[in-house]
Amino acid sequence: MGFHRPGGSTRQLAAVPVSFGCGPSGPQLRRKELENAHISFVLAPRIGPDGVTPFRPNQQVLTLVMIEMQDTSAHDTGPLAGCTVIELGHSVAAPFAGMILADLGARVVKVENPADGDYARGWGPPFWRDTSSLFAALNRGKESVAIDFRTEEGVRRLRDLILGEADAVIQNLRPGVLDRFGIGADDLCAAKPSLIWCNIGAFGPVGPLARKPGYDPLAQASTGIMSVTGEAGRSPVRVGVSLVDIGAGMWSVIGLLASLFERENRKKGAVVSTSLYETGLSWMTVPLAGYAAAGEVRGPQGSGSAEIVPYQAFNVGGEWIMIAAGNDNLFGRLCRALGQPQLADDPAYRTNADRVKNRAALIAGIEAAIAGFDMARLSAALDAEGVPSAPLLTVDRVLAHAQTLALNMGVPHGQSELVTMGIPLTFDGVRFAAQAEAPALGQSKLQAETAFAPQEAAGAASLAGARRV
Repeated sequence: MGFHRPGGSTRQLAAVPVSFGCGPSGPQLRRKELENAHISFVLAPRIGPDGVTPFRPNQQVLTLVMIEMQDTSAHDTGPLAGCTVIELGHSVAAPFAGMILADLGARVVKVENPADGDYARGWGPPFWRDTSSLFAALNRGKESVAIDFRTEEGVRRLRDLILGEADAVIQNLRPGVLDRFGIGADDLCAAKPSLIWCNIGAFGPVGPLARKPGYDPLAQASTGIMSVTGEAGRSPVRVGVSLVDIGAGMWSVIGLLASLFERENRKKGAVVSTSLYETGLSWMTVPLAGYAAAGEVRGPQGSGSAEIVPYQAFNVGGEWIMIAAGNDNLFGRLCRALGQPQLADDPAYRTNADRVKNRAALIAGIEAAIAGFDMARLSAALDAEGVPSAPLLTVDRVLAHAQTLALNMGVPHGQSELVTMGIPLTFDGVRFAAQAEAPALGQSKLQAETAFAPQEAAGAASLAGARRV
């Protein structure tokens, strides 16, 4: 994998398959290169020169990856350096948002219950050292402070931290929890008008479900995502990643960044709110628009699309390849690649609307044509015609794929061997990443009590009085 100093860029020197008991092989690296390289070992199938086909499909080899750490003096900090964000978060949504902000250079302080912390710490196996790999991946680059805000002292410490140091707060606690202790958005934004407060709820701040707790699968179920996922006639299937949680985290970051920009003009913060339910509805934009237009309740399409044909996975000798002939021109190219040019001129398949109408017959014909190929020949034929396609890869093959390596998406977990995925953004060719490993519970200590700015002291005093009522 590629690795990154904060604000740094890298260059892959070599990805060398090695095995124990073998003689030297692969590119020879000069001593200077080795001194400037970060070395990692990845257990994965050995991938051939095309970046797709394994040399031996069942062979597991140890891949040695060496990455040169380039000069980063021009990019020592991320674009959010100097910004402090307090994360009152657990599970996935708020921690994912905090991870993005930390990678972009913000100081992110994660506030956790001193008893158990974020319960995602225990979501495993797999575990990395004493915490789940999920927690390790979502909380790199953060500080952790342990505060019990059910106590008067805890409330004071949290209030002082936010009013004294925070540019923004991100929280996804249950509705009303913070307000109960006088440390919700209304109280703290009144005390500190420049504060940006980001709420990530379950079902949104209003409506009959506003007080209902929720998780990603509930949002997938209740917004219709599961109704269009999987295969017709079979049990419901949720998307295999926490799509709604991660989406809600991204929306909160978008709102926070927009509010930071606006604050430069009006010198005032904002309360930004999103929820899992709203995020799920946003993911369902196209299916819901289809229903609004035609009144048709569409079911799951497997790997395919209700609106485009052919646009699905096909079996090739026991492996799967995704083919996306997204327009009439690409469909014609696909027909030529399969040696079936006459299909493109068939009136039943001439336009995409025709192909959607005659989906079953067309897919059967394509499957019959593909039966004469193996994966390597089919991939080559599709590439030669410019037809978009991709093999379905398992996580081990994704990690070892030449494209993954070339993009340098991997971020080292502190000084350990764990590699997690960086954010999919580069700035002038640099992918910023916070490399400090996820913190132990309460690892960071708060500074001495912070003095508030004079104009905010009165608000803080008022807040304390309101809390005593």
